[in-house]
Amino acid sequence: MKDKKEICDKIKSIYPDIGECGIDVDVDWDDAQNSYVVDLKKDNQELKHYLSEEDADLCMDGKQCVSLGLEISQLRDNIKSKNR
Repeated sequence: MKDKKEICDKIKSIYPDIGECGIDVDVDWDDAQNSYVVDLKKDNQELKHYLSEEDADLCMDGKQCVSLGLEISQLRDNIKSKNR
């Protein structure tokens, strides 16, 4: 199992626009889902993305973080459309 701070730092390094958009990211382990929960927040909007241990390993190894990237894009798009 990876350290949640490591995963959080990796996500921020892969998706630097998280900080630019003011999106907060937090990572925790969810025993019920047997996966990491990546919590993305901006103002009153929030998305939770469940990241399996296998997907977390692939992401940490720089191989793929596609599903997480889609969630981040969705949150960013929701924020932009609300601010119009």
